[in-house]
Amino acid sequence: METHLLELLRSVLALLLGALVGLGFGLLQRAAQRRHEQLQAGGKLNSGWSLMPGSASRVAYLLVALALVQLVSPALFAGAGAWWVSAGVVLGYGAVLFRQLQQRRADLGLIPIRTK
Repeated sequence: METHLLELLRSVLALLLGALVGLGFGLLQRAAQRRHEQLQAGGKLNSGWSLMPGSASRVAYLLVALALVQLVSPALFAGAGAWWVSAGVVLGYGAVLFRQLQQRRADLGLIPIRTK
């Protein structure tokens, strides 16, 4: 019984750490996108090659963050733990993308904005 509880705790921790990494990456990407949109609106983009400057370095930061998680807590990557971390990254980054989709739909008037 104790090993099942320990395995459940390890899976939940792996999911949460992955979600934090994914959420951080999503927020970083969203900030870069807002900056790019501001530069585009101001006419400061010189060529089409500067579509999302720095995106390769942000992906490198994501990989470094995942490597740090694996180095700090290698027990989370034993067995199916790596899949839980990956699922957490998908959930964290997906939450940012879903929120962005909701905001765009609200801006277009496709869904009403919730007011409290």
